[in-house]
Amino acid sequence: MTRPLTATWGPTDRRGIEPVDGGVTAAAGFRAGATTAGLKASGRPDLAVVLADEPAQVAVAATTNRVRAACCDVAVDHAASGIARAVVINAGNANACTPDGRAHAEQTCRVAAELLETEPTQVVPMSTGVIGVPLPVDRLVDALPAVLADADDTPAGAGRAANAIMTTDLVEKQVAYVISDEQGSCTIGGMAKGSGMIEPAMATMLAVITTDAPVPASMLRTLLKRAVARTFNRISVDASGSTNDTVAVLASGSARTPVGLATFQAGLEAVCADLAAKIVRDGEGVTRVARIVVGNARIEDDAEQLARAVAASALFRAALHGGDPNWGRILAAMGASGVEFDPERVSVACGGVTVCRFGVAASFDRGQASHAMSRPEVDITIDLGVGDQSATFLVGDLSKDYVTINADYTT
Repeated sequence: MTRPLTATWGPTDRRGIEPVDGGVTAAAGFRAGATTAGLKASGRPDLAVVLADEPAQVAVAATTNRVRAACCDVAVDHAASGIARAVVINAGNANACTPDGRAHAEQTCRVAAELLETEPTQVVPMSTGVIGVPLPVDRLVDALPAVLADADDTPAGAGRAANAIMTTDLVEKQVAYVISDEQGSCTIGGMAKGSGMIEPAMATMLAVITTDAPVPASMLRTLLKRAVARTFNRISVDASGSTNDTVAVLASGSARTPVGLATFQAGLEAVCADLAAKIVRDGEGVTRVARIVVGNARIEDDAEQLARAVAASALFRAALHGGDPNWGRILAAMGASGVEFDPERVSVACGGVTVCRFGVAASFDRGQASHAMSRPEVDITIDLGVGDQSATFLVGDLSKDYVTINADYTT
């Protein structure tokens, strides 16, 4: 082994990153709220907004799936201006693969802009729900006055918004942090939804992040891309990339003495990492989560692609569900990935128990290894033994409940 491997997620140094309440309303200058537009068959709230009191800098990362929802295209186009006043999110309908999808997304932005007395390009739309069903856009736009009126700058407002965007999610997903260094401080908060059809490639998951840091849109795009690459792009529930994945970050610029750029990047990555982890933990049917660390690789991309291959393996995820330290499935998935590596240099540990050394079985206590694999969170460390680069990937197990949920999803 070149060097010891430790499972880490998000920034390795979290000094100066302190949790606070408030989600997307934790940062000054933002409000959030929700209402019921009648898009969910359950009758639960299904329309949310995040509002900036003044025009905010904005950056968006959207799915690279070739089958992409119209709202993603409109969100990217509108964010190109670098300015946003609102993010409007509907749940219960993906507005994807329908003849009038773009027209409906643009109508939503136009009506919201009229109510806010701003330009349609300053509204970022997001949608989540069933693909291929026409969006009842009249219900949505009729509910816009109510959702805008509901928005406030309290943690309760953020909670209502986080709840309304849920679909098969079981829990709300919010985080917020005050970020500090020797230069000053700022706040970064966010909310997300996602439980199934999760393997983002961006940048069905959505996320909105807000901050009071004064970061121009051009820099926000770069920072968001970096943060997404190491967080939202390294999670999987079912290795199924969505048509609607979108992450938007808005910066109000109201922080008087903000942190340095490196500190802000770490804070942004912490928010993205923690929201991403919440998505995997709340994955459809998930009973345990594996942190797959591929380390001592020649380059980081090799480590990431090998970790992704293991996470995508239905056989590995089934073994994870059963607490089975079946390391052969791990190596088999790696070998089929197309990434070059030397199997005879690979060692694997499941829950801290080394089960494979130099490509063959190690001497280990199977009961101990099975017990380690049965914890709610399991570290799978894979040592390639050829370099010093690594990548961490999160994935949930494959359970009978996942099959049941998705067998009955539209019926």
